[in-house]
Amino acid sequence: MSDKHELLDEVDIVITAKKELDFNYFAYVILSLLLVAMLAFPKIYLHDQIYYKSRDIAKLKIEYETLKEEHKRIRASVESIKYKNQILDTLF
Repeated sequence: MSDKHELLDEVDIVITAKKELDFNYFAYVILSLLLVAMLAFPKIYLHDQIYYKSRDIAKLKIEYETLKEEHKRIRASVESIKYKNQILDTLF
């Protein structure tokens, strides 16, 4: 019977191998997380900066297009006023 118990104990040791977590394993996990963070955070920062710059550029482009249209209207208004002045000057 003792052979059976010894065999069962050995099988139990193999099946339920318990590894205690030591400081080296904990340090390895922390260093791995820090490495991933060091690689990920600059990418996130750059993507955020690109997003904000492109948003500012889009805003400025919309303002530019608006000012261009306003310039066209003002130019047309000036041409209209010049034309009216020239016609009125020739009539009097």
